[in-house]
Amino acid sequence: MAARNEAGVIGNLIESLHAQDYPEELMDIYVIPNNCTDNTRAVAQEHGAKIMMCTAEVKSKGAALSQFFDYIFSKNDVYDAFCIFDADNVVDKHFFSSMNNVIESGEKIAQGYRDSKNPNDSWISGCQSVFYWTLNRFLNLSRYKLGLSAALNGTGFMMHTDVIKKEGFKTFSLTEDIEFTTQCIIKGYRVAWVPEAITFDEHPLTFEQSWSQRKRWSTGTIQCFERYHRQLFDCVRQTKNICALDMIMYLVAPFTQVLTFIYTICSFIILGMLFITTSVWSNALTFAIIFSVGGVVFSIIFTVMVLWLEGKKVREINHLSVFSFWFYLASWIPINVLCFLKPIEIWEPIEHTQNIKISQLVK
Repeated sequence: MAARNEAGVIGNLIESLHAQDYPEELMDIYVIPNNCTDNTRAVAQEHGAKIMMCTAEVKSKGAALSQFFDYIFSKNDVYDAFCIFDADNVVDKHFFSSMNNVIESGEKIAQGYRDSKNPNDSWISGCQSVFYWTLNRFLNLSRYKLGLSAALNGTGFMMHTDVIKKEGFKTFSLTEDIEFTTQCIIKGYRVAWVPEAITFDEHPLTFEQSWSQRKRWSTGTIQCFERYHRQLFDCVRQTKNICALDMIMYLVAPFTQVLTFIYTICSFIILGMLFITTSVWSNALTFAIIFSVGGVVFSIIFTVMVLWLEGKKVREINHLSVFSFWFYLASWIPINVLCFLKPIEIWEPIEHTQNIKISQLVK
């Protein structure tokens, strides 16, 4: 796991990895401290992790992982697979055994279930929890059942050694998970979905933190489309790979959203000007207002539905999140617009403070 100033939380992650129902002698835990100004390295060592120090500048998680794989393959060749986590995570005890079952079934890359450590801490952590529960069911589960590829979500995923050795781990965008998923699909792999392999993630507590994080996600998605869209189109044309077509649709989402936003604003301006100049209320304007209000109501119903489908209870999340999830989603529009106008260039870290053990989440 890559770690930047994570001394307050990384111990809980390592403890949860030591508590797996998988033979501990068959796994090693590596931490990659980078750009740290605290004692992350010392805390990780105290909890029994091995340390890999980066020798080159690190500006993203992908860069740290790239150095790690170069290092590990130069030192030994004993690992069958690698599992990647964020330092703020804690991991369910069945994670490694579930991923081992997937490897034995022949899968090479797999994404686990991304759950939440802190859905009740603030309205934004609740909204982001709902967002990832939505991705779990409507992106990864649905795609995998249709024979398509799931998508790597940044943490709680597995990569077989054969894939890393053959293809390497070289990413260039701010979203190494989306980029590596894209690279693998182009090369004919698909990402398996393993809901039994659960990782609990810490979500931002403030809107400002979430805004910063989502700007990175949007910028990275745009970078991936610009870098790989030709290869994806070639893959669809030459091999009829439906997973590549699906990935194009995934990466084009920021473009579609911005164009839809521009169309909507222009439509409201035109309809409003017609009303001002003619004093005639347009049925189209009525429809637009009803559609907007209906969208907010539907988002509330949708949020409750997601909680029900994922076996969560409304009391488990911040109650404001049920009514503000629409705003969380709508705020992605200005984020995408800004990312087109002025994309971010560096990975901005988010402070993690929730000192939660796996025993507090799983009884």
